[in-house]
Amino acid sequence: MSVFPGFGGWINQNSQQPPKAESKRSENVESNSEPPLEFKYYDKDEVDKQVQLWIEEDKKYPWKDAPPKVKVTRKKGLYHMHIELTKGRVPESVYLLFANPLNNQYFQDFDGHNFLENKSRKLLLKDGPRRIAEVEKVVSWKFLWFSGALPISLIVEDNQKYLTGNYKKKNVKFMKVFEGSWKVEPLFIDSERLCKQIKPKSREEYKKCSGGRGRIASKVTMEQIFQPSFPLNLPPFSWIIRGITIKTTKNLLDVAP
Repeated sequence: MSVFPGFGGWINQNSQQPPKAESKRSENVESNSEPPLEFKYYDKDEVDKQVQLWIEEDKKYPWKDAPPKVKVTRKKGLYHMHIELTKGRVPESVYLLFANPLNNQYFQDFDGHNFLENKSRKLLLKDGPRRIAEVEKVVSWKFLWFSGALPISLIVEDNQKYLTGNYKKKNVKFMKVFEGSWKVEPLFIDSERLCKQIKPKSREEYKKCSGGRGRIASKVTMEQIFQPSFPLNLPPFSWIIRGITIKTTKNLLDVAP
């Protein structure tokens, strides 16, 4: 089962904090001063219910995340990676997985090794649910018999209301181009069992036809474009960089609970 660890507790712990007023600002702000999820952009009670529902229903109808589906194409030297995956938890928690700057623990393997470490994050702009930040991370990679750690610097934009985000490189070693986007959408996974002939198109319809017992999972779609720098854009180096990038991205998504 893949319910987001501690998500319900995180909500309860922070429910006493008043929502921050929407404002535009361009000064640099450390990430911990900015709450990762603001309550005005989602229904806290419904998310609480979904977290509890996942815990209860998983005993009778266990869920197992399928491996990510990855398709890679190449055109004019640019690699385009399209990824689709499902996660057995509510969309708001999956959004946190991507957007929360303090989520290091969710990318650990069984030995406690971090595949992704967040070194720093500075908020550049906040406009309602939209945030733009400069982030520095260290990504661990393994490919064939080789392994290492790669520092990366990105400009990241996310939207709490629409559960979307995009990123582009500020400085990524060995990469001339490195950018992408992601979005999280609800999956009404119990609709066939609970809603009979009805195919719900919204959370409201799903709640009504399932009698409030339908779990909401998440569909994640990612697009990533990258191009190695010269001379690594030439074979056989380009094949190695391509393999490392694809495998590392899949590892991060597979490890995330």
